[in-house]
Amino acid sequence: MTIVTEGAAMLPKAELHLHLEGAASPDLVRRLAARHGMTLPADLFDARGEFAWTSFLHFLKVYDAASTVIRTDRDYRDVTYEYLKACAAEGAIYVELMSSPDHAAAAGLSYQGHVDGIVQGIEDARTETGIESRIIVTCVRHLGAERGVEVAKLAAKHPHPLVTGFGMGGDEAGFPPRLFAQAFRIAHDEAGLACNVHAGEAAGPESVWAALRLPVARIGHGVRSIEDPALVRELADRGTVLEVCPTSNIATKVYPDYRAHPLRKLLEAGVQVTLNSDDPPYFATTIGHEYAVAERHFGLDEAALRQVTRTALQAAFVDEPTRARLLARLDS
Repeated sequence: MTIVTEGAAMLPKAELHLHLEGAASPDLVRRLAARHGMTLPADLFDARGEFAWTSFLHFLKVYDAASTVIRTDRDYRDVTYEYLKACAAEGAIYVELMSSPDHAAAAGLSYQGHVDGIVQGIEDARTETGIESRIIVTCVRHLGAERGVEVAKLAAKHPHPLVTGFGMGGDEAGFPPRLFAQAFRIAHDEAGLACNVHAGEAAGPESVWAALRLPVARIGHGVRSIEDPALVRELADRGTVLEVCPTSNIATKVYPDYRAHPLRKLLEAGVQVTLNSDDPPYFATTIGHEYAVAERHFGLDEAALRQVTRTALQAAFVDEPTRARLLARLDS
């Protein structure tokens, strides 16, 4: 669902915050379930056939249930390919995909198998549309710190040129960043991966302050930083990039509506932000929709939206030749 506004529609776009398992549309989830002869829970979808959830923790449960249909490297290829193709149709030139080895393992798929499937999807989408993409391997907070270390070790043991980042999602409020310091040290120091982490979404500024003690280059969400003026100044001074997901924040009730969302205030305070869809089919959004929302609800004009894309490309977890090519596409 895209709000059609000419400025947003015409711009090259980039996305840094997208959960791959959460990118599978209800239609694709049903197709994958049929592929594997699986019966989906009756309450997984609402009367319109969309994902049905009522709270953030319920959303996580629905997300996990839907993700069980992604079982093979072919499945991961299809989720990746279909999402990137849809993004390219909206003008996206670059997308980073946060993948979960834990969801793959729960389905009986090896770490290498799930990476191979994603890589195939990236390569197929690039060949067809020209879109570029990279993989951020993520651990899941509520599976515990020890499992986070195991995931980081897997990333270090099985390097791939398209796996360029390490991150963490899940239940932010119950599992603070400090518990995962060892996992991030392994990913950053031993695996050589750039890092991001979810913070300042379900929990407040204290979560962002704690995240900044990890070797992270970007903060996923980070919007509740606005509650602490000192933190906002720190983010601006450091040049730390926030991966902001406005529609997601409204859907999960971090904010009641776009008027209450601090995107504009963060920009005016000098914080670097990007636009992202997070788990698009769960929140009835797309990357194109997020750019249109920024234009319509936050007053970002074409120059400001172009700068958002530039910020994303400058903060992307890519090698410098690739970054230069992407920036050239933006400027052309």
